[in-house]
Amino acid sequence: MPVAGLPNVVRQLEGAQAPRWAWDDTNRWYPALLDAGLRVARSHDLRLAHRILRQSVLAEGSRLAQRPAGPWDALEGLPAGGVVPAVGRPQPQADALFDLLPHPPAASPGHAAGGPELDPLVELAAQRDAIASAAEPGRLRLLLAAESAGALVAAEMHHAGLPWRADMHDAILTEALGPRPPEGQRPARLEALAVQVRAALDAPPSLNPDSHPDLLKAMQYAGVGAASLRKWELEKIDHPVVAPLLEYKNLYRLLTANGWHWLDAWVTDGRFRTEYVVGGVVTGRWASSGGGALQLPRGVRRAVVADPGWTLVVADAAQLEPRVLAAMAHDEEMARAGRAGDLYAGIVASGAVETRELAKVGMLGAMYGGTTGASAQVLPRLGRAFPRAIALVEEAARTGERGGVVSTRLGRSSPPPGGAWDAAQAGAFADDAGADAAARARSFTRSWGRFTRNFVVQGTAAEWALCWMAAIRRRLWELGTHDEGPAGLAPEPFARRPHLAFFLHDEVVVHAPAAMADAVGQVVRDAAAEAGRLLFGDFPVDFPLTVAAVESYADAK
Repeated sequence: MPVAGLPNVVRQLEGAQAPRWAWDDTNRWYPALLDAGLRVARSHDLRLAHRILRQSVLAEGSRLAQRPAGPWDALEGLPAGGVVPAVGRPQPQADALFDLLPHPPAASPGHAAGGPELDPLVELAAQRDAIASAAEPGRLRLLLAAESAGALVAAEMHHAGLPWRADMHDAILTEALGPRPPEGQRPARLEALAVQVRAALDAPPSLNPDSHPDLLKAMQYAGVGAASLRKWELEKIDHPVVAPLLEYKNLYRLLTANGWHWLDAWVTDGRFRTEYVVGGVVTGRWASSGGGALQLPRGVRRAVVADPGWTLVVADAAQLEPRVLAAMAHDEEMARAGRAGDLYAGIVASGAVETRELAKVGMLGAMYGGTTGASAQVLPRLGRAFPRAIALVEEAARTGERGGVVSTRLGRSSPPPGGAWDAAQAGAFADDAGADAAARARSFTRSWGRFTRNFVVQGTAAEWALCWMAAIRRRLWELGTHDEGPAGLAPEPFARRPHLAFFLHDEVVVHAPAAMADAVGQVVRDAAAEAGRLLFGDFPVDFPLTVAAVESYADAK
């Protein structure tokens, strides 16, 4: 069957059988289906699953995990919306992509696992074997299903796009910077601030504030005494250059990160389409390969405006990581502290600490390895109040300090510390090792312990978010279409359906017909509860959401 016939095959089988489609990379195959107005309910992304199974300690005894590195390890994924290169990637036949059989057929000669070709059926069989022989196969099955669902979500969000008013964005930039300047010139406001910076430093007109080395030299010549241009250091200095320089840096960041060039490159037809990278961070968090979607400043969110007759339903999970920690550790006292809504206020009410700020600082220190200041002072008290939760992250840290591997709730495992860590430890035990070698080894040890301490919590929070989005995606589709009001500007199959439009770690934005706002709000709440049950069963931990239906994203908080 030619690849061009893929949409017809999917159209016929999706409704009749609702299969789980297996393919090497969601972003190689799903965008074409979406362009044809098709949506698939389930998939299995072989590339993403392979990466997890090769590293998970739950599957470390499998043949897939123990075999030498091969083509599937070298397969580079495409970002959501990325362009498939014309050369350099094997092209399997379309009729070999689908998991339509109870068990895949035996591999033919020349298609052995790890061989020169990317045979999806052989790889699928190897992955099934790895899961079946895993220590806890249920955890891995859920993780792979969630990861694959995340890939579908990312592709659909790129396809639908985030509503974006280019005229509003231009107005925001003009208000802050002045009118759009000719190419190669600074906006008026930045140029005025540059003049103030030069005057405060008694510097010549040739001084370029965008050149950090030149600017630091000029500041030293003027006796400012700044060792760097970091904001926190500049704020300590009493000098006329500080105020205009800080404002210049802030506006320059807006211009370079989300200025007119960004608008030209990333917003078309009233939509911002970012390139999400599913599992782009080692903990399983998403990244983006372009557009800076995961760092959209609040100032430009005013340009995110729902289509006429539509609304943005914005949902934010409150204090996700500490709640995940409580559930992972089965710390009922800590779960109880979060039951009223504000976990940090609940920690204060428990008597563990005196103020909400101390509760927040202490809990963040526990999860991220804060060992100084208020965090270090509060941590022992949190350990007495919530012994299970604190013991879990402390044990994860000790495992990392020993060079060991830790895993998330569903079985994503951390990478080993690597050659630099090994060399530092070996150097400390060498016969001629001095104090510097021992200090370097201790530094590497502490650093990796902080990484593994946070890995288990951040990675499990990422798994919760994947399950949350998968449940939202399914439930939104079940709501059906709204045919009475105006269609949105999103292409089919989402023109009249509520759909996920944006994701940021613990926050989602659903673009929905205004008449469906209440139903969508209930969907995201029910999906959060479902994600909690999937990961933690009946353990009594709450995942409360802040949900708002707004016209502009900036109005959500």
